[in-house]
Parts: sequence; C-alpha cells; structure tokens
Amino acid sequence: MTTSASTSTNASTNTNTNAGANTDTGANTNAGANTNAGAAETAVPAGVVTAVTADDAPRGRRRQRRRGLAPGKPWPASRLVGPLLLIVLWAAASAAGQLDTGAIPAPWTVLRTGVNLWTDGTLTTDVLTSLERAAYGFAIGLTAGVVLALASGLTRSGEALIDGTVQLNRAIPTLGLIPLFILWLGIGETFKIAIIAIVVYIPIYLNTHAALSGIDHRFVELAEVQGLSKVQFIRQIVIPGALPGFFVGLRLGVTGSWLGLVVLEQINATSGLGYMMFQAQNYGQSDVILVGLLIYGVFGLLSDTVVRLIERRVLSWRRTLSS
Repeated sequence: MTTSASTSTNASTNTNTNAGANTDTGANTNAGANTNAGAAETAVPAGVVTAVTADDAPRGRRRQRRRGLAPGKPWPASRLVGPLLLIVLWAAASAAGQLDTGAIPAPWTVLRTGVNLWTDGTLTTDVLTSLERAAYGFAIGLTAGVVLALASGLTRSGEALIDGTVQLNRAIPTLGLIPLFILWLGIGETFKIAIIAIVVYIPIYLNTHAALSGIDHRFVELAEVQGLSKVQFIRQIVIPGALPGFFVGLRLGVTGSWLGLVVLEQINATSGLGYMMFQAQNYGQSDVILVGLLIYGVFGLLSDTVVRLIERRVLSWRRTLSS
C-alpha cells in the first residue's frame, strides 16, 4: 500500500513537474518569439547594415583593387590633349627663338599663310580635289575589302583563291606599283584612285578576315542546331563577330587613304594638297608645306574620330576597357 502510494505520488509529481516544465518552455518560447519579433521590428535594419558592412568589407577592398586595374573613366576630348600640347611646345619654342624660322615657321605664321590661301581660293580648290580623290578611292577599297573578306572567310574555295593573292599583294609595296599603274591606266586621275583603293582594301580585308576566322565554332554549331539559314547565319553570327575587326581595319584604311593621297598628288597633278606642297617645295615655302601637313593631320584625326563614334554606337553591347 505504501509502495503504491509513493508511486502515485512520484507519478503525480513527475507529471506536474513535466507539465510545469512544458508550460515554462512554452512560455519561454512564446516570450522569446515575441521578444525576437519586437527586436526584429526595431533593430533589424541596423543589424543588417552592420552585418553587411562586416561581411562585405573584404569584398569591397577587392572591388577597390579591381577598379584600380582599369584605366578609369575616359576624359572628354582626351585625344586632343596630345596635339594641343605639341602646338603649345611649338609656339613656346618659336617665341623663345629656339627654332629656325626658315625651316619651321611659328604657328601664327602658318595660320596667317593658311588664311591667305583660303581667302585667295587656292586652298579651297585643293582641299575639295583631295577630298574627292580620297572619297572615291576609299569607297572602292572599302567595298573590295569587305566583299573579299566575306568570300574568303566563309568559303574554303574563296580562301584558296583570294587569301594567298591578297597576302602577296600586301607583301608588295603599294607605292612601288605606281610606275606600273601609270603604264596601265595613264597619268590621270584613274591610277591615283586605284592606288588609294589598294592602300585602303588591304587592312580592311586583313582585319575583317582575321575576325571572321576567330569566330568561335560553337556559335556555328548553335546556328546549325537552331536551323538558321545562310542569310540568318551571316546576319546573326558572322556580322556581329566580325564587326570589331572590321572597324580596326576601317580606321587603318581611312589613315592609309590620306597617306597614299599625299604621295600621289605630287605625281603629274595640277591641283590638290599634295600638288600645293610640291610647288611650295620648289619655291622654298615651308609655311605652305606645313599648312598642307596640318590639313592632312586634321582630316586624318577627324575621320578617325568619326569611325570611333560609329564603332562605339554600333558595338555599344560590348564591355571593354575603353567603354
């Protein structure tokens, strides 16, 4: 009897104790939940900021180090800094009497000569003639370079017929072809435009062909899986892949057109900037020669800038160091 009573007492005691423990645990749990909820409502923003700052501190330092590797934001009109600095040094040396005015006139002398030539109408005629020759030669060279690059880069038969011939032409100095082209085409405007076209098409072909050859073959396989036609393949895969190389060749071709023009206009020409400079050489007019050189330089810089702007607009999807 005593044993049963004590067992009942212990059982009831354990039951009460467990019940109390459970009750206390539940109370503590609810209280903790309420307390945490209240704390979350008031203190989570500060805690989150502190936690993110602590976790991202090394990441932020890494990000800062990575930013230090990039060139940084581009300067506005940064490509004019170098030419303007050269002009300033030229003017300072001329003002200090460090330059021979017979060989290198002062900038203000060259500017005055250019204004006089423009007022007389001589410079206007020469500039328009040079622009016309450069435009015709550049248009022909651009068309030839792109067509030959596409034919050589997209077909094996085209590559076998075209690439070797272009490489041979590239190895021959283009200006060395002038005597032969004079015999073929005469001494008039035709041979000048033909030489400019050759100077232009070679860099356009080489860079465009290299860009076509560098297209990842996985894109070709993807186009085949997607069932793209030849036209769709060229429009969606080939052209975007070849555009970066094409623009590099285009910039070189634009510069080459001006380099070829300055030589060609000194061969049996009656107008043009090269003819003006050749005549100035005969009379020892160094200021007129510098006027022609500066105009060539300005044309080259402007045309290169235009190509860069078009490239930036067309290839705006790329993420590069210069963007």
